Amino acid sequence: MLTYHESENMAVDSNKLAEQLSRKPILPLVELGAYEALWDQPNASFKTIAELFQANPNAVPSDFIDASTAHRYAAQAMEILGRAGIRRFGVRVHGAGEYPARLRDARHPIELLYFEGHWSLADHPRSVAVVGTRNPTSEGIKRATQLVRELVKDGFVIVSGLAKGIDTAAHTAAIALGAPTIAVIGTPLSQTYPKENAELQRTIAENHLLISQVPFVRYSRQTYRGNRLFFPERNVTMSALTEATIIVEAGETSGTLTQARAALAQRRKVFILDSCFRNPALTWPARFQQQGAVRVAEYNDIKTQLRRSANAS
Repeated sequence: MLTYHESENMAVDSNKLAEQLSRKPILPLVELGAYEALWDQPNASFKTIAELFQANPNAVPSDFIDASTAHRYAAQAMEILGRAGIRRFGVRVHGAGEYPARLRDARHPIELLYFEGHWSLADHPRSVAVVGTRNPTSEGIKRATQLVRELVKDGFVIVSGLAKGIDTAAHTAAIALGAPTIAVIGTPLSQTYPKENAELQRTIAENHLLISQVPFVRYSRQTYRGNRLFFPERNVTMSALTEATIIVEAGETSGTLTQARAALAQRRKVFILDSCFRNPALTWPARFQQQGAVRVAEYNDIKTQLRRSANAS
C-alpha cells in the first residue's frame, strides 16, 4: 500500500491501478473516510493532495489509506455531521461519475466534494458566479439584485459563496424569484459562516445545492486562524464550476480577487461592473482588465459576451 508520506518519492503503476479500479467498486463512505484521513496528515493542503493525485492518475482516496483507517475517519466525520443535525448529504468523487469535469481546470483540483440538496444543479449547462465584498454599498446590493434578476430571466443558475454582503444578496434574489442557486462554502457542511446566514444555508441545502470541499475532522481540530485557508480555495472551485464570474463590488484586499485570478487562469470569463472602475480608491479593476477581465456597464454587455462564448464552444 502506498501511503501519503511515500507519495513524493514513489508512484503507483498507472496500468496496474487502472486495472484495479476496473474491478473495485467505489464506496462513498470509504472514500469520504480516506479523504478525511489524507487531510489529517502533517502539512496536508490542497496543493499536496492535488500533487499526490497528479502523480497517481486514476487513483481515488482509498488507494492511499488502509480500510480500517478510512472507516475510523468516516465514523468521526459522521459523528460531526450527526451533532450538526445533518442526516442527508452526498459525496462526489473524481473518477466515480457525476463529478463535474470542469473542476479539473482548477490549479489544485479537488478529488472529493460534499453536498446537500439537488446535485443535478451542478450539471446545469449555464451557471454564473455573482460575487463581491462582504461590506457592500446599498447601490451594490441593488446592482447585484438587478443582475440576478436578468440572469435568471435568461435561464442561468446563480452561484455564490454564502458570505455576507453581495453573496447573500445574490442567493436571496435568486430564491425570491423562485430560481435555483448554488452555494459553495468555505466551511464543512456541519458549520455555518456567517452565523446570521444559518437559515439561508438551510434553505439552500434543502431546496437548492450546497457544496463544500472542507474536511470535517481537520476543520474540527483547528482554530479559526488555521481554517481560513479553506475560504480562498472555495473561490477557486466556484470559478471552475461556472462559465463566468461577475464582480459587483470588491475592495483592494477582497477574497473576491482570488476568484478573479483563478477564473482567468481557468480561461473563464470575468466581468467587472463599471461602478468598480469609477471608484478612485480602487486599482484592481484596471489591473484585472489588463489581464483579460471585461468591463461591463449593463447586463446586455454580459449577455453578449456569454453568447459569443457559447457560440465559440
